Amino acid sequence: MQGKILWADDEIELLKPHILFLESKGYSVEAVTNGSDAIDKATENTFDIIFLDENMPGLSGLETLSRIKEIIPLIPIVMITKSEEEYIMEEAIGSKIADYLIKPVNPNQILLSLKKNLDQSKLVSQKTNSSYQQEFRQLGMALNARMDINDWKEMYSKLVFWELELEKIEDSGMREILEFQKKEANLLFCNFIEDNYLNWLNGTEKSPDMIYNAIKNDISPFLGKEKVAVLVIDNLRYDQWKMVEPIFSKYFKKEEEKIIFTILPTATHYARNAFFSGLLPSEIEKKFPQFWKSEEDEGGKNMFEKELLETNLKRLGKNIKWSYTKITNLEAGKRLNDQFNQMKDNDANFIVYNFVDMLSHARTEMEVIRELASDEAAYRSITVSWLEHSPLLDIIKKIADAGIKLIVTTDHGTIKVNSPIKIVGERNTNSNLRYKLGRGLNYNAKEVFTVNNPQDAFLPKVRMSTEYVFAKGQDFFVYQNNYNHFANYYQNTFQHGGISMEEVLIPYVVLSPKD
Repeated sequence: MQGKILWADDEIELLKPHILFLESKGYSVEAVTNGSDAIDKATENTFDIIFLDENMPGLSGLETLSRIKEIIPLIPIVMITKSEEEYIMEEAIGSKIADYLIKPVNPNQILLSLKKNLDQSKLVSQKTNSSYQQEFRQLGMALNARMDINDWKEMYSKLVFWELELEKIEDSGMREILEFQKKEANLLFCNFIEDNYLNWLNGTEKSPDMIYNAIKNDISPFLGKEKVAVLVIDNLRYDQWKMVEPIFSKYFKKEEEKIIFTILPTATHYARNAFFSGLLPSEIEKKFPQFWKSEEDEGGKNMFEKELLETNLKRLGKNIKWSYTKITNLEAGKRLNDQFNQMKDNDANFIVYNFVDMLSHARTEMEVIRELASDEAAYRSITVSWLEHSPLLDIIKKIADAGIKLIVTTDHGTIKVNSPIKIVGERNTNSNLRYKLGRGLNYNAKEVFTVNNPQDAFLPKVRMSTEYVFAKGQDFFVYQNNYNHFANYYQNTFQHGGISMEEVLIPYVVLSPKD
């Protein structure tokens, strides 16, 4: 049986052909002629959907709708009416009807409504699976070809699209296939970075849009011409952006969206300092040693972002009124919200919001967060829930209301790691699980990307013989001491600092307020 229908209409005899048509399609239909009987039947029996005539003697369709919803709030109800008066439509829609049909209705209209409300999940699942199967072959062919910068951006965009589409359906078979394809893509992407990254930085090959040039090339042209807010959400992956994009779209129109490349290591210390300064890490250390903290220095490594931004704006000749704010907790977010009126007349406001980075670290350290963000889908879902209930949403609304252009980006992404690899280093080797720097490091060279001379990657040379090694794909570094404990502890946690599409390919979005 396709589904059990309750149909309430005082002219039910005239609808006999419709009922016979539905029964021929495998549906079971129980008919009543008034609202009271409809309430009784709905209370006594289980139905998949209810068709309700708006204009019945006794209880009206709207009254019947309201009472049934009080008893069975989740049942889909389709309102059928001769009237096209706006208030009736508004009342019905406000009562969360599943569909609204105008008499005279034909059998195919009824069937379409049933398909939409009862079979939509199955039909969408079938269509999504079929569409991805076709795309799977095309993506596989592309991965086997020689891919350039734009090909990789397009590849990652498509993989994220299908990841989010397949997440919506119950069938997990295609999701597993996508995971394998994404893993294959990541291994090839790591090879691509290994072959090209140093050439990009040293100018021997044309480089992609990169984070350290974003202010100069992308943001600077707006400065002084129109008011701009630059929102840097730390550790925001491209898939997380696509999940929160509908929230932004309520208040903004999208002018531009692109994927840009961050730098190595894909960590806040390096990437965000590079973003604000417009320089690569070794250039910051050389030109502004007072603003650069090495891995061995105590305390925070991003304490001078405002000062680095100031040097960048001066170098670009931008004599504008601007502000810089870093939000690291709820109270700081509330304060920024309260102080917004003092900032809205600035030419530019740069805001760093740290929640997503804190989420990834908390998921590693707190069992309850591991439970809440048990997989990629849940991790994305928490990001959406956070934004919907955070002070940042109020700030976003105020930016839109003030007519200010909004630029959203990040410093790096993160990846869920699941494959431990061994490394041996001195006691003072840094603690990051995705990259290591030091001297005398011992590792399997086939498993990592090694930069023997830090200057080639414009990275600081902490001491003689310093080298940097980067984990690839879903690998993470574990020392031999207590190897099994730490391998299990960090298994399936979200980490950053290494090479993967999720870490390197980041969103850059320009939004203008809706009228």
